[in-house]
Amino acid sequence: MKIGISYDLKEEVASTFGLPEDALEEYDSPETIQAISSALESGGHEVVKLGGGRGFIDKILQSRVDLVFNIAEGLGNYRSREAQIPALLEMLGIPYTGSDPLTLSIALEKPLTKQLVRDAGVTTPRWKVINSLSEMDGTDWSGFLFPVFAKPAHEGSSKGVRRASRVASEPELWGLVQAQMAVYSQPMMVEEFIPGEEVTVGVAGNSPPQVLGIMRVVPRLPQEYFVYSLEVKRDWRRMVRYECPAVVPGAVFSRICEDSLRICETLGVRDLARLDFRIAPDGTPYFLEVNPLPGLNPDSGDIVLLSRMMGMSYNQLILNVLSAALKRYGYVA
Repeated sequence: MKIGISYDLKEEVASTFGLPEDALEEYDSPETIQAISSALESGGHEVVKLGGGRGFIDKILQSRVDLVFNIAEGLGNYRSREAQIPALLEMLGIPYTGSDPLTLSIALEKPLTKQLVRDAGVTTPRWKVINSLSEMDGTDWSGFLFPVFAKPAHEGSSKGVRRASRVASEPELWGLVQAQMAVYSQPMMVEEFIPGEEVTVGVAGNSPPQVLGIMRVVPRLPQEYFVYSLEVKRDWRRMVRYECPAVVPGAVFSRICEDSLRICETLGVRDLARLDFRIAPDGTPYFLEVNPLPGLNPDSGDIVLLSRMMGMSYNQLILNVLSAALKRYGYVA
């Protein structure tokens, strides 16, 4: 088949003065695009690199691809930016891998995701959304347990997630929200901080989807509290080790698997996703976030590392995503 790849490269996305320091964090590297290309070619497919943004429109109209392998994050500060390429492909009637525009838009809007997931019976930390500084000033925090964690309401790739995002008092929270709103120009989500273990879950396939594995993120040095922050992810080899399968009690492991599949079903996630949980000291898993467009960097992508530790090569992972999409479109029996 002729497979196109849609993507946004860090080096091709203009970094405008005044943008956050981590503004390009979610975009990809040439090494990732080459790794995906090589994986698809190993399956006998012809690959066309389509890129993203305005240039994608001309290329997709000219290329006559059979399907698009989509990892494009979209452009701008829009909460629906990850839906840009899939929406265009649906308008053109071109098949693509991954979740549809609705799911991608919902998953990037963290408070809406949490509301839907909570209503589906999955445990998640209590949260509040702060839309403006005046709203923050008038919010009643009585009954809301500190410490709390504050992050931008519709960002991905740990943008705005720092160790300092955990605060222990209302005055600290006010200062953090004020600073983050100035930087990210969007609402902030404040949720109760759950102490305990951090785990990430890989889910792949459809009808039914399957849990690829659960990976525990373990800090290499003892810490009073651990945050899987952007600082950690940028220096993960030195700061953490990954344990997969995660060594957690059997009942907790099963609960996380069940919750992950329920979340994917509730949100309509397709083909591949990564989900993050915290396991409280009493063994309760708390859902944090779902990423239906997980990073596929061959050296550092969480779901890539998880899959590798579960015995799946990079090429297998990419070809399995493609296979799942092809089956959805009826290409494969």
